[in-house]
Amino acid sequence: MANTNSYPASLEIDYPGKLNRLTTFFRLFLAIPIVVILGLLTGGFGDGFTTEANNGITQGGMGVAGALAVATALMIVFRQRYPKWWFDFVLELNRFSTRVGAYVLLLTDKYPSTVEQQSVHLDVKYPDVKKELSPIMPLFKWLLAIPHYLILAVLLMGTVSATVIAWFAILLTGRYPKGLFDYVVGVSRWSLRVTAYAFLLTTDKYPPFSLK
Repeated sequence: MANTNSYPASLEIDYPGKLNRLTTFFRLFLAIPIVVILGLLTGGFGDGFTTEANNGITQGGMGVAGALAVATALMIVFRQRYPKWWFDFVLELNRFSTRVGAYVLLLTDKYPSTVEQQSVHLDVKYPDVKKELSPIMPLFKWLLAIPHYLILAVLLMGTVSATVIAWFAILLTGRYPKGLFDYVVGVSRWSLRVTAYAFLLTTDKYPPFSLK
């Protein structure tokens, strides 16, 4: 099992104090504009491409992020290169997506910024391709990550339930229960590591089966 402390993809979200009951109640409506923007960036509208916010798991059509993932795989396999500007674009897109996800999942009251990291701290290490990445692995990583997909599917159902419970808790107390908060952030962290391994292709280290 990989060491979670040294894994080259990390996510931390600041635990909030008091949360706004009014914006929490109307969160799904308030999030519509920024979700539409995210959908346009990822290709979520128009070609069937869908993105699970802060997961990086894609289904359906290709989209910009999907096309870059395929292009990156080809570059690593045939040229042993990972263009830095491709990496920077996908990293910032994932950061933005994660901020949107944190807002939708009630983890923060801060409306998602397209620039500032706010309370969401996501980082992925830029790889030294020739030293750290095998030119063959991009062909198999998506397959090797299947156990993670299955577990994440179950954990994501738990995330939905946790968010519903947290919604009621915030309306009653103004606070997100810490245990549920840690669980939802942990699932997002787990998903990020799988994304970095199987889709961003930034590491050959197999993701740990851990929320921590």
